[in-house]
Amino acid sequence: MNWQQLISNKRLGQEDLHVNRMDDRTEFRRDYDRLIFSAPFRRLQNKTQVFPLPGSVFVHNRLTHSLEVASVGRSLGDDVAHALLERQPELANTHILEIGSIVSAACLAHDLGNPPFGHSGERAIASYFLEDQGIQYKNQLTPEQWADITHFDGNANAFRLLTHQFKGRRAGGFVLTYSTLSSIVKYPFPATEAIKQKFGYFTQEKDIYDRIATELGLGRRGEGWFRHPLAYLVEAADDICYEIMDIEDAHKLKILSFEETRDLMLGFLPEEKRAHIIERSQSVDDKNENVVYFRSCAIGALEQECVRVFVENEEAILNGTFEGSLIDHSCPLVHDAYQACVKVAKSRIYRSRDVVDTELAGYKIIYTLIQLFTNAVMNPHHAYSSLLLDRVSSQYEVDSPDTYVRIMAVLDYLSGMTDVFALDLYRKINGESLPMI
Repeated sequence: MNWQQLISNKRLGQEDLHVNRMDDRTEFRRDYDRLIFSAPFRRLQNKTQVFPLPGSVFVHNRLTHSLEVASVGRSLGDDVAHALLERQPELANTHILEIGSIVSAACLAHDLGNPPFGHSGERAIASYFLEDQGIQYKNQLTPEQWADITHFDGNANAFRLLTHQFKGRRAGGFVLTYSTLSSIVKYPFPATEAIKQKFGYFTQEKDIYDRIATELGLGRRGEGWFRHPLAYLVEAADDICYEIMDIEDAHKLKILSFEETRDLMLGFLPEEKRAHIIERSQSVDDKNENVVYFRSCAIGALEQECVRVFVENEEAILNGTFEGSLIDHSCPLVHDAYQACVKVAKSRIYRSRDVVDTELAGYKIIYTLIQLFTNAVMNPHHAYSSLLLDRVSSQYEVDSPDTYVRIMAVLDYLSGMTDVFALDLYRKINGESLPMI
């Protein structure tokens, strides 16, 4: 792979269209703007990140998480671009300095396909088709289509949301650049090759991704492709933010003590720097503000280390032989500190009572909705089915003669819901809530 081909401002759905722009924004900045002003992006404010949506203590939701990931992604991309240009001056005539814009736009979009209640919602969708009435549809689908729905994944759904031709929408979906779209896909292979449920695109979007990958010269790997190099930076930004910010949120919610939080975040720094940072923090009495300072130090150390790993492994990344994430290859200090955060998160945060209770409720809500709406699209002439389908927007092909298209239309409808909308619909369907009369 080479940078001249990898960074392309060609737009999906406008490949043959030459547009005269009236401002100085680059095409990649336009991607960012299109995403941040979109309805699916706004809906992220009502989707759970880890902890239940806020009461008196405001923690991260999918929207604030995505904005922070985009900020870290821009820093990663800008630093990598300048380092590459310094090592390879011949890249000056390419779009190499746009890497930061591409990565930040991809970071904004990376969670757009997540269903309500995150991983709990994903598991509910897959489980319905594997364990309950949904298994009856297996003989009506191809093996590839069956793999799509039984491995349903928010990553693949984000690519679908951005590229699929829904009814009433223009060709190419969001009409983003090839480079931004490819940078979103961390797992560039179909569901039939899914590893631990992760894959990059559904059967309906396979030809689209193949076209993008061919244009960018990604290189084949089995039934899939090599990752776009910038997907490593998107992944790193996401990894940095969710792990560090979950620790900060856990402190706010008093799941972790101040001392535990401080030690985890300062673990990314050499011993000689920690005492200086602690001394500086003592000028502020507010412990939450101190944690903010420690968090910025931790993110800064992780960002610098990921840039170093990317630049030093550029050849392997471009050859498609680089394995694992950038953090996996970080120096022992940073790697061990990150694993310490992972261990605490798994044992103390993700298994906390509020998080587990939200997952249980979310699973039940999504499982019930997928069951009801799948039954409705498969039996549209039933009286109750007709009532349910009246709730579904006309952009979703619930009346298609194709079983796979109908099921995917249900998944499109459900995954586009916010947590609050899904809960409200669940209550109304179960007769627990009625419109005010």
